Amino acid sequence: MSSSADLKADSPISLPQPNGTSEFEVASLKNPEYVRKFDRVIDDLQDVYSHKIRPLEKAYNYEHFSSSAPLGNDDIAARPLVLLIGQYSTGKTTFINSLLKKSYPNSHIGVEPTTDRFVAVMDNPTERIIPGNAAAVSSNLPFKGLDKFGQAFLSRFQVSQTPSPVLQNFTIVDTPGILSGDKQRDRGYDYTSVIEWFAERADLVLLLFDSHKLDISNELKAAIHALKGHEEKVRVVLNKSDMVSQQQLMRVYGALMWSLGKVVHTPEVMRVYLVSIWLERPPNAFDDCRSLLESEKKDLLTDLQQLPINAAIRKVNEIVKRARLARVHALIMAHLREQMPSFYGKAAALKQLSDNLPREFKAVSKKYRLPMGDFPDVEKFKEALIGMRFEQFGALNEKLLLASDQALGTDLPKLLQRLPHHSSFTGTTARPEVDSDEEEHSSEERPLKRGLSRVGTRSRYAPVKPERDVSAIIYNIVLFTLVLFFATVVGGGIAMKMGWVDGMGPLIEFLKP
Repeated sequence: MSSSADLKADSPISLPQPNGTSEFEVASLKNPEYVRKFDRVIDDLQDVYSHKIRPLEKAYNYEHFSSSAPLGNDDIAARPLVLLIGQYSTGKTTFINSLLKKSYPNSHIGVEPTTDRFVAVMDNPTERIIPGNAAAVSSNLPFKGLDKFGQAFLSRFQVSQTPSPVLQNFTIVDTPGILSGDKQRDRGYDYTSVIEWFAERADLVLLLFDSHKLDISNELKAAIHALKGHEEKVRVVLNKSDMVSQQQLMRVYGALMWSLGKVVHTPEVMRVYLVSIWLERPPNAFDDCRSLLESEKKDLLTDLQQLPINAAIRKVNEIVKRARLARVHALIMAHLREQMPSFYGKAAALKQLSDNLPREFKAVSKKYRLPMGDFPDVEKFKEALIGMRFEQFGALNEKLLLASDQALGTDLPKLLQRLPHHSSFTGTTARPEVDSDEEEHSSEERPLKRGLSRVGTRSRYAPVKPERDVSAIIYNIVLFTLVLFFATVVGGGIAMKMGWVDGMGPLIEFLKP
């Protein structure tokens, strides 16, 4: 079989096949042993999420404050997903169609160049196209949460299914091509929110650029900002790199990194692939850096090839991130509830708390020793508070919080240890903070000392100052007594003047001046 160095530039790209028993063959969705391990881990992951994390999200209305819809079993068990984002003419559709034509030459389903449609390309024994409305309600497809974006979006979304060995390992989602400059029109739906929805579920995000069009439009900038929190998934692809000379390519690369540096605020340099993907190579293409482009293309295809290896690891990583954010959200909501009065003035108190959210966030961070990086965006959280009622603020539920702690500290790390190649996991730390009176243990021996039941030690979620509740009760009793007394005096005086209480003898004498 030919190596990637022997591939023609005008031929469809192909995934390099390993010789012998390689890491990809051992840890692949085509390998029966790996599939069994993968399925068992996914089943347990679904169980951990539904029983220990989802109840916490539901109790504190987490999805109202986050763009994340509740995860279903189909979302957790779905194939790895590759999200393609780029401006028009960057070659996204050529990339997909090249994969399809190479793996299944007789396939008639491809992706047409478009500026207004999301297309999910999936493997299926028979070719068919599923409209967006049907895909959003199908129990066999991981797109149920998309119906919240409305009919305007669903009419511009479809699932294209075709037999493809490549697509047996992952699903590709092609996004609408973004017009350069400010030419984009109103799409009728929230484009960046849709991008954020797919980015949360994607295992790899390919951000494509054209070597002749490096400008970043406002809509593309908003789409890149929607990837915040998922930077580890993002890879930049500079396509059509053979349309410039080697010297010009060096300048184009520098200009691209400078443009991205103003948009992507991350301390790490993003991986950029210099490739040239054509269904038919143009005659004016340059050949002076052909070996470099072939090596870069091979690296890109290796990234795609290794998706099945890291799929389960990424799923656990996403559940860990979601659990940490839901846990912080629950503590924020409980804290805000504690700051509001018990009887009246709740609306005014909530308005005051909303105006001072940074201060309240810092108070929660200090009280529970939480990193500020896990706290939500202040403006988005403030916007979500509009229209909230006091009853929607859940009180502190220690049982739910300790269950999420157990999932973060024990259950999810154990799932990682059961996966092949789990040592490559570099995601969010799964171990929550321990109490100061607990000894540190390595995560290998005991990830979390605290369980759901603790004997002889006060829980970290117990009120720090319980006397505050007693003083509030005394205050309310005194207030109620004074109100009752004055109501009796005033009411009695009015009744006496009106002559309604002639037979009340001693009370009248007492009230007379």
